Amino acid sequence: MSESGVSDVSELVRLLDLEQIEPDLFRGAQPESARARVYGGQVAAQALVAGIRTVDPSYAVHSLHSYFLRGGDYAVPIVYDVERIRDGRSFQTRRVVARQHGRPIYYQTLDFQRPEDGYEHQDAMPQVGAPDQGLDLVDLMRARGNSDADALGKEWSALDVRYLGNSRTGLPEHPKHRAQAQMWIRIREELPADPVVHLAAFTYASDVSLLGASLTAHDANPVKTQMASLDHTIWFHRPFRVDEWWLYDQWSPSASGARGLSLGRVFLEDGTLVATLAQEGLIRPRVDAG
Repeated sequence: MSESGVSDVSELVRLLDLEQIEPDLFRGAQPESARARVYGGQVAAQALVAGIRTVDPSYAVHSLHSYFLRGGDYAVPIVYDVERIRDGRSFQTRRVVARQHGRPIYYQTLDFQRPEDGYEHQDAMPQVGAPDQGLDLVDLMRARGNSDADALGKEWSALDVRYLGNSRTGLPEHPKHRAQAQMWIRIREELPADPVVHLAAFTYASDVSLLGASLTAHDANPVKTQMASLDHTIWFHRPFRVDEWWLYDQWSPSASGARGLSLGRVFLEDGTLVATLAQEGLIRPRVDAG
């Protein structure tokens, strides 16, 4: 990895290509970063790859449920230990624990299914502006005085994120959702055709800003708020290319007890719903915020 973090798509692909130490045990590389703790999307994506590598390719992952336990350390690799929970004819289940310094920092449970036909329906895509109407997310963070903006800009440089707005700025009032945010995202360059790479790259990108949706109903400055993801869930509905534009439609149904819950739907430009997400995290005003 270069000193500028995940500076391009090829480095992101290498970051998601784990080293196998022994059966069901893998090691993930780290990028150089100025941030204090490892980006959660990286850990989730690497754990996903570890789980997928222990399952027959005829099974496709359909759900991911996880908990962030401790902040990760960029100074050392992360080891991923996979437990084979279930090997059925239709479904397979894996549990992955990520460890550093001999302690677990993250747990992930993955469920896989052999593809089959069945009933189909989906939500309608909301009416939104095109990607070229959005603002670059990192530039927006810099303008708002976020001290992490430069470091995140380097870490997320493989991502193209165009922010459309939130409940306080840019989006019309929603009759049901007091807190919402919308943005278009894609990987900046073409990825290899391997569907595992697309799943992992999407999981990497899915942690961008989701918790932040829970602040959009409040006069709260993210710079003056302590934020940390506690869990992360993804339901994968349909395969898609993550290097083409997808809409991240986010809203927060509740915030209480210094925790915010955010939900998200992912649509392609043609309106296809490809994933649904949920994340709860700590949102606490900083004591030293002034």
